Amino acid sequence: MADTARFLESITSGYQPKGSSITLGTAMLNETPVEGAFVKIPLKTMNRHGLIAGATGTGKTKTLQVLAEQLSENGVPVLMMDIKGDLSGIAKAAIEQPFITERHAKIGLPYEAKAFPVELMSLSHQDGVRLRSTVSEFGPVLFSRVLGLNDTQTGVVNVIFKYCDDNNMPLLDLKDIKKVLQYITDEGKAEIEKEYGMISTSTSGAILRKIIELEQQDADLFFGELSFDIHDLMRMDDQGRGYVNIIRLTDIQDKPKLFSTFMLSLLAEIYNTMPEKGDADQPELVIFIDEAHLIFDEATKTLLDQIETIVKLIRSKGVGIFFVTQNPTDVPNGVLSQLGLKIQHALRAFTATDRKAIKLTAENYPLSDFYNTDEIITQLGTGEALVTALSEKGNPTPLAATMLRAPMSRMDILTADEISQLNASSKLVKKYSEVIDRESACEILTRKMEAALQQEAQAEQQKAEEKAAKAAPKQSTSTMGGTIEKQIIKTVTSATFIRGVFGVLNKMFGK
Repeated sequence: MADTARFLESITSGYQPKGSSITLGTAMLNETPVEGAFVKIPLKTMNRHGLIAGATGTGKTKTLQVLAEQLSENGVPVLMMDIKGDLSGIAKAAIEQPFITERHAKIGLPYEAKAFPVELMSLSHQDGVRLRSTVSEFGPVLFSRVLGLNDTQTGVVNVIFKYCDDNNMPLLDLKDIKKVLQYITDEGKAEIEKEYGMISTSTSGAILRKIIELEQQDADLFFGELSFDIHDLMRMDDQGRGYVNIIRLTDIQDKPKLFSTFMLSLLAEIYNTMPEKGDADQPELVIFIDEAHLIFDEATKTLLDQIETIVKLIRSKGVGIFFVTQNPTDVPNGVLSQLGLKIQHALRAFTATDRKAIKLTAENYPLSDFYNTDEIITQLGTGEALVTALSEKGNPTPLAATMLRAPMSRMDILTADEISQLNASSKLVKKYSEVIDRESACEILTRKMEAALQQEAQAEQQKAEEKAAKAAPKQSTSTMGGTIEKQIIKTVTSATFIRGVFGVLNKMFGK
């Protein structure tokens, strides 16, 4: 009993914020929920980023769903990356089952089934709000980092952007920058060298191959217009609840380059667009990145550095980022060190490597008088997790093994008909459904190159005509002169011959 009282005091002192908060569940001691030991997270600390980790089947997705619901309920918009396709059910209320009723009785919280405002979004051919960005919005530095270019190649990309800016040629999609690459190493080579310096064909060829690699992952669907306005992520419904924006990514699991490109551009756009918020009472937006290893596995070092920098700085804009992955080691240490809230579901110790990973994971959590961390990580049940967060003052809270509440929305996906109905009623789907292909660098340079070829053809034709004109009179005069001369000679010769003949005949006949 003494341990229970001390444990309850520890939990209530750490997880009873004075301001607005979200309730995750109830802390457990000896695998049993302790009455009144609610684990509450201050809403104002949700921009300090976080991690949800655990083995497959331990309840990460449901925890993600609970956090999204709680944030929406408190008027905080949410952006979620749905890699597996199992988050769309947030748009429909759950059906209360006996196991849910029993679970909430243990936790000490009433259960209420609810639906939440949802927007379905897509980077690809899937139905939903189309997300796009222009090449110009990336800028030369970010675009080069996405492609993984070296310093020399990055310098050429800078020249391309500068040339297009100087000549009022928008870079909207990948075909624009490909056309510029073709132009500066062919028809426009002399023009570029005069103004910006020499560019080798091997360098431009290497850049082109990198762009084609990105294109192979359907990045041409992402680059273009109409560009997505990040303010459309921060809408409220008529009840004051934040929209849950779900990006459906089930068809790009094998396209990590596209995924990391989108994430980096989105974070950069949010950081560059949103004003400083300082120490606000609640975040402006919270982003959940499911299967976060897809960002980090294929990212270059420069790309990782860029992500780490943005994660460090973006919280001052009122934006929180939560990484969802199987193992905390999937997230680079530089990013991991920035995370305030950590929710660790069970890990499995099947191999020696697993045991080492668990020991390393346990060292990332505060020491506890009530838990042996590296042991309890392997003993947690489904829907249970170790939790540590930041208090309102910014101090780490005590470690709490927590029985998590159940989602209020459907714990299953929407049907195809339900998805169609949701998209049909969406204002954003209508806004971003049209593909705009206005005049840009590709069209401008194509006309310029065609005009140059036409001028070249005309010049060649003119030269040929002048050459023919010069040659024609000489040939004509010479021929005519020769003909006349021959005719005269022929005539004179004939006349002389005739006169001679008649002279001889006259003499013969005595005339």
